[in-house]
Amino acid sequence: MIQKNNRKSMTSFQVIIVSFLVLILLGTVLLMLPIASRSRTATSFPDAMFTAVSATCVTGLVVKDTNLYWSLFGQTVILILIQIGGMGIITVGLTIMRMSGKKIGLWQRSTMQESISAPQVGGIVRLTGFIIKTAVTVELTGAILLLPVFVKDFGVLKGIWYSLFHSISAFCNAGFDLLGVKGEFSSFTYYADNVYLNIVIMLLIITGGIGFLVWNDVGVHGFKFRKYSLQSKVVLLTSVILIVLPALYFFFCEYNETGLHERVISSFFQSVTTRTAGFNTKDLSAMGESGAAIMIILMLIGGSPGSTAGGIKTATFAVLFLSALTVFGRKNDVQGFKRRIPDETVRNAGAVLFIYLVLFLASGIIISITEGLPLLTCLFETGSAIGTVGLTLGITSSLSIFSRASLMILMFFGRVGGLTLIYAAFTSAEDRNSRLPLEKISVG
Repeated sequence: MIQKNNRKSMTSFQVIIVSFLVLILLGTVLLMLPIASRSRTATSFPDAMFTAVSATCVTGLVVKDTNLYWSLFGQTVILILIQIGGMGIITVGLTIMRMSGKKIGLWQRSTMQESISAPQVGGIVRLTGFIIKTAVTVELTGAILLLPVFVKDFGVLKGIWYSLFHSISAFCNAGFDLLGVKGEFSSFTYYADNVYLNIVIMLLIITGGIGFLVWNDVGVHGFKFRKYSLQSKVVLLTSVILIVLPALYFFFCEYNETGLHERVISSFFQSVTTRTAGFNTKDLSAMGESGAAIMIILMLIGGSPGSTAGGIKTATFAVLFLSALTVFGRKNDVQGFKRRIPDETVRNAGAVLFIYLVLFLASGIIISITEGLPLLTCLFETGSAIGTVGLTLGITSSLSIFSRASLMILMFFGRVGGLTLIYAAFTSAEDRNSRLPLEKISVG
């Protein structure tokens, strides 16, 4: 009875945080085992924990090449952490409870609602089932589509493993890869001109980053866009814009030394992967400062609510943009697709942006001072960490333990969510019905 009361004394936000921490610690212990490395030697706690945090938070920043350092056991542990972290620990937990026949109460449903940013508790169990079915279906389909490429290059058994690993990693927007066999930390640079593989990986990334709530809308209403919820409309439109516009920049300003078809596919691939997936087909260190700055912005925006992606989210970015248009147009309400957006949503969006920017900038400055590295390079790394992207300019493995700890905190923050951490820390609040006297201040 005491244990039951203790459980119920925890808020949904605290349960989400504790669940992620437990999974990270478990993953750290498993990765420290000698069997987890190819050399059969124990991995140090800092390296194992960094890898576990990166995998659980579906980021992709690594200090050890996933293929060259980790054994099949270690790679399997990493893949399991990616899968659970991508779909959400609460989602997996409720699925196991449901399969075992246990009753799912209101408390569990409420926790699930907060975990995937669902608009309401009603129908949450059905939505959980939909998430699991969608994830399994897409990942298996992606693995089958990747088989021709990897079986040809690595043989049947290794080809099957590579196909499954990269399908799950891409769908969960994790950024982990096993292509170190082509060159340490090389990611997909070896396949930069393989149009087929690039398209499959991009589709997996987009599918995972759009969000399960949007796909649920598509499942219910088909392709009748007008019947979608406001969130689905905003997410889809914003996602298209954030894919096309950066791709045009990369095409005209960054990749103009390659052939036309490779230039087109590389531009779109980098635009898609930058917002949270963490794969790359081009050497990022060769990119100009303006290109790096654009990539930082894309990494901070990230994917969509209720998805496998991180970042402030596309919906947050869209709400802030619409809020600015409201001010410019001197309107009273923030509007989108002939609907009013609640003031609370606008305030939450502003708070999320503020938290992300403060942590992103402060951490980048601290790492720059500590490591003696250029600020833009460090900001790229912190943007990648807090956006749970995994792209790097090549400095992660050489950073000090202090700087790595900063990146781990950012990765955890980016995956769990800023508001979740704040709500978990402040479980009580003053009477929300009371209001203080109103007094205006000048801004802008």
